[in-house]
Amino acid sequence: MKNLGRRTFVFGSAAVVGGFALGYYAYKKPYKNPLLEDLEEGEKSLNPYVIVNKDGVTVIAPRAEMGQGVMTTLAALVAEELDVSMEQIKVIHGPASRAYFNEVLLTEAVPFTSLDESSAAKNARSATKIVTKFLGWQITGGSTSVHDAYDKMREAGAAARHMLVAAAAKKWGLNQDLLSTQGGFVTGKLDQKISYQDLAEDAVSVRPPKKVKLKNRSDWNILGTSVQRVDMQEKVDATATYGVDVRVPGMLYATVVQNPFFGGPGKYNPKNALAMRGVKHVVDLGELGIAVVATNTWYAMQAAKSLQVDWPKKKMPQDQAGHEQAVQEAFLQSRDSRNRNDGNVKKALAKPKDKIISGFFRSPYLAHATLEPMNATALWKGNRLDVWLGSQLPTRVKYLGEKITGAKSTNVHVHNVFLGGGFGRRAENDFAEQAIRLAHKLEGTPVKITWSREEDTTRDMYRPLSAAKYEAVLENDRIHALRLELAAPAVAASQASRLGLSIPGPDVTIVMAAWDAPYKIPNFQVNGYRVKQMLPVTSWRSVGASQNGFYLESIIDELAEKAGVDPVEFRLAHIEHDACRKVIEKARDLSGWTTPLAANRFRGFAFCVSFGVPVAQVIEIQKNGDKIKLHKAYIAADVGVALDPRNVKAQLQGGMLFGLSAAIKQKITVHDGRVEQTNFHLFDSLRLKEAPAIEVAILENLPSIRGIGEPGVPPAAPALANAIYRATGKRIRSMPFTDQVEFEV
Repeated sequence: MKNLGRRTFVFGSAAVVGGFALGYYAYKKPYKNPLLEDLEEGEKSLNPYVIVNKDGVTVIAPRAEMGQGVMTTLAALVAEELDVSMEQIKVIHGPASRAYFNEVLLTEAVPFTSLDESSAAKNARSATKIVTKFLGWQITGGSTSVHDAYDKMREAGAAARHMLVAAAAKKWGLNQDLLSTQGGFVTGKLDQKISYQDLAEDAVSVRPPKKVKLKNRSDWNILGTSVQRVDMQEKVDATATYGVDVRVPGMLYATVVQNPFFGGPGKYNPKNALAMRGVKHVVDLGELGIAVVATNTWYAMQAAKSLQVDWPKKKMPQDQAGHEQAVQEAFLQSRDSRNRNDGNVKKALAKPKDKIISGFFRSPYLAHATLEPMNATALWKGNRLDVWLGSQLPTRVKYLGEKITGAKSTNVHVHNVFLGGGFGRRAENDFAEQAIRLAHKLEGTPVKITWSREEDTTRDMYRPLSAAKYEAVLENDRIHALRLELAAPAVAASQASRLGLSIPGPDVTIVMAAWDAPYKIPNFQVNGYRVKQMLPVTSWRSVGASQNGFYLESIIDELAEKAGVDPVEFRLAHIEHDACRKVIEKARDLSGWTTPLAANRFRGFAFCVSFGVPVAQVIEIQKNGDKIKLHKAYIAADVGVALDPRNVKAQLQGGMLFGLSAAIKQKITVHDGRVEQTNFHLFDSLRLKEAPAIEVAILENLPSIRGIGEPGVPPAAPALANAIYRATGKRIRSMPFTDQVEFEV
């Protein structure tokens, strides 16, 4: 520590503050500071989240920025405790490193509801953190980014501040308690003042703190306020770098053609493609498809169309009816889970048939349809691999680079850039693996792979198609018994298989936001059934909650109507959880639920808890003849602590619009073994003129902080479906709604 070099850090590689206790047990030992390899002359890394140099402070945002504002919020956590303004810091994506592992990733996988605050539930969640430490996944998803970073990044800022103050105290010969910080400076009682960057080198000799004291919320200056997005300027002036913007000297451009039938490699003749203008190579990537490499992307895509490939078909149903039949058949197989089994449902449902209320619901496959199609750039040269892309799981990209090239970990560099949409799709790594394998074959030449929109839509990894059926009995205007059965392919198992892992036991994605719903029903059973894997499936924004919220909240509304009780009061009668009740009441009051509506206006209500966040939504529609038009919408949600209220509102609005687009317009269907939808004209989203005005209310009654990227999605579809019922008397039981209702454009 005494011999300072150009790559010295204030904390060194042994003190990864902001999340990991030092010493004690193997799973608590910190990962090495990943910034050790990349600092420039004069830079000092205070920990994996903070760099100080002559230009000021740089904060590392270890989660992928895909429009959700995470870079801003995570940086604010550090800035608050470091006593610097947001204008004084620079924020960048971190390198791919296990030091940035997502500690809370698996906390929702335990057999306790997210609202359960019992000791057993807390202990189970804590145990999952041991698993995530060993997995070391630097992943953005599951609305976990803020939840994971809330303590560790504030601690990073506080620890850095402690070290800098201690260095100043030693320099001036003063008691550390007599010093204060503000705006990137340490100040003393006698007008002494010194900047953080001037103290960085002296702070090396200070022993890292074992524990830091965080600010009281009443002392926050940044957190809890709406701040300017740190990425706003570059996105406005077009200087922001997305994957499709990456340029490397001498770069070639490629696209891929993959088996549209989802089978294995095909037989082809590259002669025609190689004869076309600008084409340099046609490279067989085996199971990953065929890459056409040219001097620009357009040439590559045109040549790819000329490839005539004999593709083998996957052994799965070759038409949509077969896929839906597979879902029906799953209900006849052994169940995958029964996480909710209150009372005696079998006995309670042993009633005459005219007393049983029942129904069946369906949801289709859905594509992610990110605005930026899948792409990645790679260069393999001199035993060093560089990969430029937008990834939700960059540590997996790093692992693939090591595995494919045989390079040492220190020679594999993943440069994560802005993501033009993710929604779970960019947690997959097929496009990254294609780029790495192609670059390895074309050693010394940087190459960018860009998928066509058609390839992106027809070779996605989809939200699974699914179905639900229920039986219920009412007594005294309350739900006496409810059996809900859900069938879907297993998302978690599908994802794990591509990572070379096997997940034992039930798949929680099939029943999420259903088994753990906060409704108190004397006899309540939720059964999950696993549908065989057909099209590849993966996480789609809000995962299983996106369809299960539609099912359960449509059922609750139908039962309220059968009971002759107001839908909001009916929900409140079945919920005891205080924060959930307040969310429902807030949405009711915000929307003026109890006030009369204008002629031909109708409202629908829905409530859902997903990823630990209670969200209630009201959709108001107008009926113009036989057409439906979205008029206005209202959202109430509780995130525990709203670090940036404006950004929370934006995420809730975006989540609702995402859910409404899926509910109204979107589906993926199969014909002759391949996906029928090829582009946005067949898989559209709501346009501005179709979207409702949205009002949002944010509550903070939960005992701990939660993320908000996904919970705004699930209530949207049932709120709209319930409004349509009030307008037309027609109960919507499948998505998309345009198959049954005409909407005004």
